[in-house]
Amino acid sequence: MDIVIIIPAYNEEAHIEKCLTSLVNQIYSAKHILVVDDGSTDKTPEILSSLSSAHENLTYTSREKSYSHEPGSKIVEAFNFGLAGLASSYDILCKFDADLIFPNHYLETLHKAFEANSKLGMFAGFCSIEIDGVWQIEKLTNPDHIRGALKSYHQSCFRDIGGLTSAMGWDTIDEMKARYYGWDVETKNSLIVKHLKPTGLHYSKSLPKVFGISLFRMRYSLALAFLTCFKMALNKKKLDFFYKAMLAYLKSNYKKNSFLINEKEGAFIRKYRWHKIKQRLF
Repeated sequence: MDIVIIIPAYNEEAHIEKCLTSLVNQIYSAKHILVVDDGSTDKTPEILSSLSSAHENLTYTSREKSYSHEPGSKIVEAFNFGLAGLASSYDILCKFDADLIFPNHYLETLHKAFEANSKLGMFAGFCSIEIDGVWQIEKLTNPDHIRGALKSYHQSCFRDIGGLTSAMGWDTIDEMKARYYGWDVETKNSLIVKHLKPTGLHYSKSLPKVFGISLFRMRYSLALAFLTCFKMALNKKKLDFFYKAMLAYLKSNYKKNSFLINEKEGAFIRKYRWHKIKQRLF
């Protein structure tokens, strides 16, 4: 089973070597690891040049800059840029972030999961962050949600969902579409990856606004958006996140042509979310 990995990278000189070293030393090797240098102004290109010359399955490509600086859009555009120029065929396609350190059995575990279940469309482990010298699972989302930093797709599933949406919320849309089209989505809590940068570090000011807008564009109802924003605010321990996100959601109400999914997919997402909420409550 051929695994291809695409890694968008922007000014990752502090982390990219650790990330790639952990991937090229996997027990089960990736067929191709492609890093997309997204207009870095630090030493990222030099590091990529050195590492790619030492490993046959590691290459990189560069582009001048992203066309967006919004959360979600920037990284997906870089990923799609790499995918458009990808010459390698694959069975499993991975989109990984450049600030991760993978255990050496990560790809082996991923491979076995897809081999064992022909309906498995998406799979991932969990991100952990270092707090006071201790690595702890980053608890920002539900355990059944695959973090945007750790995506992997069966080739047929990736085709069914139409690739990645270049917008905030893409990492929810992809797995919801996968479920909508009959694919399983699986996470494994014993498969832990070290995340070297806190999620949303560079987007802390704009994140509440784009988060609220993304919920509207995914056709969340008012009540569902309220609960989702409130939960995110609690996780981040920032009450103003809730107010800003909900305000953005409400202001988006007039932009009816900005939906990212169709009506049937939206209905599916709402039904799935309410089902999960009821499960947790009862």
